[in-house]
Amino acid sequence: MTTIDREGPVPPYRQIADSLRARIEDGSIPAGRRIPSLVELEAEFGVARDTLRKAVKVLKDEGLVETVTGMGVYVVDREAAGSADKG
Repeated sequence: MTTIDREGPVPPYRQIADSLRARIEDGSIPAGRRIPSLVELEAEFGVARDTLRKAVKVLKDEGLVETVTGMGVYVVDREAAGSADKG
């Protein structure tokens, strides 16, 4: 289980978002891949699902992940998205 500092100044959902962001940035979870499900993250971090949803929302707000209905939450391929934006 990944340890969360529940007494520290950074809220648990932020710590989880930081951990997932680091995995995305270092390629552990590459673009186009699904991030672990809430059930998997719950087992890993030992926190409530609401906390996990907040962490995922942070990553969505940053444009790092997106929900694919019925499939899960996937890492956005920002290079492909960037080239699509250029038209």
